[in-house]
Amino acid sequence: MLARMVFAAMNFAARKGLAAPDDPSLTMKQRSRVTGIRGETYAYWYLRSKGYLMVARNYTVPGLKGEIDMAGYDGGVLAFVEVKTRTVANTGARQVATAEEAVNAEKRRNVSRMAQQFLRARRIEKEPYRFDVLAIETRAGSRPQIRLHKGAYTS
Repeated sequence: MLARMVFAAMNFAARKGLAAPDDPSLTMKQRSRVTGIRGETYAYWYLRSKGYLMVARNYTVPGLKGEIDMAGYDGGVLAFVEVKTRTVANTGARQVATAEEAVNAEKRRNVSRMAQQFLRARRIEKEPYRFDVLAIETRAGSRPQIRLHKGAYTS
């Protein structure tokens, strides 16, 4: 119940988009980082409102490349969720890659390796798990569009 209320408030706050403000003092990389952080926070509350029980965010292992954006239980299945947020221009031109296309083979390999470490560290290797991709497209002046792909790929 709380998660639904918080997500409703976040959804209202995001009615004009999640993209970082067009501040000339911010570099493109800094704007992308701010947009990504906003997207992950939005995704967290979205997943919570859908019944996910989150157990980890931004999980990393020293010495290994990659990060698990979120890990949480969807019912009895542990879901490793990769969140991709993209800002879409209002020009109508197709962007270079959709959020889903950004989860390429290398990204999947890195997340899979991190997931194995996550399972080993918690001694839950036998636990059923899957890999989800949550794609968020945000446009200036409108609410973000969310697409959740459960079981998007296998390890």
